[in-house]
Amino acid sequence: MYNWPYPISLTMIHMAFCSTLAFLLVRVFKLVEPIGMTRELYSSSIIPIGALYSLSLWLSNSAYIYLSVSFIQMLKALMPVAVYSIGVMLKKETFKSETMANMLGISVGVAIAAYGEAKFNGWGVFLQLGAVAFEATRLVLIQILLTSKGITLNPITSLYYVAPCCFVFLCVPWLFVEYPSLKAQSSFEFDYVIFGTNSVCAFALNLAVFLLIGKTSALTMNVAGVVKDWLLIAFSWSVIMDSVTTINLLGYGLAFLGVCYYNHAKLQGLKAKEALKKPEQTDEEAGSLLEQKLDRGDDNNLSGRKIDT
Repeated sequence: MYNWPYPISLTMIHMAFCSTLAFLLVRVFKLVEPIGMTRELYSSSIIPIGALYSLSLWLSNSAYIYLSVSFIQMLKALMPVAVYSIGVMLKKETFKSETMANMLGISVGVAIAAYGEAKFNGWGVFLQLGAVAFEATRLVLIQILLTSKGITLNPITSLYYVAPCCFVFLCVPWLFVEYPSLKAQSSFEFDYVIFGTNSVCAFALNLAVFLLIGKTSALTMNVAGVVKDWLLIAFSWSVIMDSVTTINLLGYGLAFLGVCYYNHAKLQGLKAKEALKKPEQTDEEAGSLLEQKLDRGDDNNLSGRKIDT
């Protein structure tokens, strides 16, 4: 609508803005604690994650040129399918026929939604599916490279470490894809209000996620994400006037049910793990209390012997 089809440039503006604010929050105002990041850890973990993140953002933002907002949200329902499949391939997830059947149900729902899309564009779908694949790989790599080492990054520290790396990676395609076109477009003037407020929204999203997880849990964020998807579909239909067909909604409804069931199954698995941990903690506490009592008994015996002597 703004007639500025440069997704790499827009993403680079976001990354530069978010990097600056994250640096201020972490280093200047010290509102968020940084983690112990060594050069070896940065090169082996953060750089691959930053490369995948830059590809995911580039492709997902490019898809908006060709597809409607509502249809992109429907395609994003494939994210659990991609994460689970890549997790199984990299041996971070165990293969279960029930879970795979659920993934197939989600895929069928998205396929039905794609079939009913009024403004279907093959290149746009390819870009969005590529973005989903890169994002899913990034999420699995975070588990392998960071979580397995006991390192957790909240959205602010993620921006602090990953956003500058992502900005550098985006410079490479920008120089060859968008820079020549922008250079030839001599009439363009940078609109600080439009791009400034846009960048503030990008940072506010990460800040909201940070505060939400801190006050509630990651599960609440997932539930809120499901609500957000439906709101975006309603928004694109009512405000942007995107066409949403009945087949679209039926297909996405099927995929939506599959995603809800997947989240429910993951929640039950987490509860089962916590239930197993509690008896272990109780046993440890009972063992420590028993040791304390035995120590006290030994002390009493020693003091009794001293009195007898």
